[in-house]
Amino acid sequence: MAATLQWRCFLLLTLFISISSTPTEQQTLAQIPINFLSSAKTPELVDYMVSIRRRIHENPELGYEEFETSKLVREELDRLGIRYEHPFAVTGIVASIGTGGPPFVALRADMDALALQEAVEWEHKSKVAGKMHACGHDAHVAMLLGAAKLLQEHHSHDLQGTVLFVFQPAEEGGGGAKQMVEAGVVDSVDAIFGIHVSTRYPIGTVASRAGPLLAGSGFFEAVITGPHHTIDPILAASSIVVSLQHLVSREADPLDSQVVTVGKFEGGGAFNVIPDSATIGGTFRAFSKDSFAQIKQRIEQVVTGQAKVQRCNATINFNPNNKQTYPATVNDASLHEYFLGIAGDMLGTQNLKVMEPLMGAEDFSFYAEKVPGCFFFVGMQSETREPLVASHSPQYQVNEDVLPYGAALHASLAVRYLLEHQPGSATPPEEVIRPHDEL
Repeated sequence: MAATLQWRCFLLLTLFISISSTPTEQQTLAQIPINFLSSAKTPELVDYMVSIRRRIHENPELGYEEFETSKLVREELDRLGIRYEHPFAVTGIVASIGTGGPPFVALRADMDALALQEAVEWEHKSKVAGKMHACGHDAHVAMLLGAAKLLQEHHSHDLQGTVLFVFQPAEEGGGGAKQMVEAGVVDSVDAIFGIHVSTRYPIGTVASRAGPLLAGSGFFEAVITGPHHTIDPILAASSIVVSLQHLVSREADPLDSQVVTVGKFEGGGAFNVIPDSATIGGTFRAFSKDSFAQIKQRIEQVVTGQAKVQRCNATINFNPNNKQTYPATVNDASLHEYFLGIAGDMLGTQNLKVMEPLMGAEDFSFYAEKVPGCFFFVGMQSETREPLVASHSPQYQVNEDVLPYGAALHASLAVRYLLEHQPGSATPPEEVIRPHDEL
């Protein structure tokens, strides 16, 4: 109780400070992230997040199948007395703390696992054959619940605005964020933040950049048919594959990174018979909308044009097996600067890493297209343990020491954002989310 009262006094003081900031008062604002990290590292909260993460890890669920994970999240929100709505996009949840009125700031976690057989032997290994949390989404959910617990227990009555906690399904190729956006989850949101754990950076560091951070990603599948006997679709498909490689090497600006990869080639079943058709498929990636649209157009032109050269026909599908096209993840410049300020106060500016753009894709991009967004990575490599392997590997592991950093960053970003973005005029708060509503 005493700690809660101390936090409430501190938050009320910082609300006043946010209106008139002198250097000394800015130092008080800077103390917020430090206090949150201290609170997040208490044994009680660490044990809570570790328990959540391990329970989810033992029972991984693929995209749009996260029914038990969603149930676990809702049960924890009920225990904490946090109101929420469900379902969005089949299994998604949106919870809220605060006044129910503006400003609105959102924090996002993804819930789905991957279709991999876990090869790590430990007490909490996946109990589901062929499914594994190999990208850290179990940690993301635990950190967001940890942040919700921090805010609910210490600051729920002092927040001057509303924090939304977005638990979404199907990040891994399913475009769950797209469905959440289409359901109106971020319609009233002023800013949204997303965290991803990383094996590339040391524990206690964060990495991000303004502007394009992760590439837009698309898929294609083409079927090449020979309309007459002895017209060889295998030869036509081979010619297409070679020509597609020239799109990047001979047409793309070398300073504008792009990728075209053909990973699928099927045709025929006999050594001495020309088949009726051949199928090729692959992916393409780019960092800007214009480059992405251009490379997509050129893939279609090359496939159909080269097929004609070989006297074949071709059809192309840019949505094979309902695979989602993801836009590039682009961080809002001013929101990124705000993030750097918070993370620098918490961790020290020496622990802020400038991240080079990655060709990986993330459906956080759908949120960032709709409202200002900032996506960043939290390091979890440690000198005291074996090096961690990259995500999407059967040997992938999470260093659970990262959990307090993620929870504290979530909470700090939300609280300081509300303090620093108060509306110009008072508006009567409206309850936008009622306790555990079912849609």
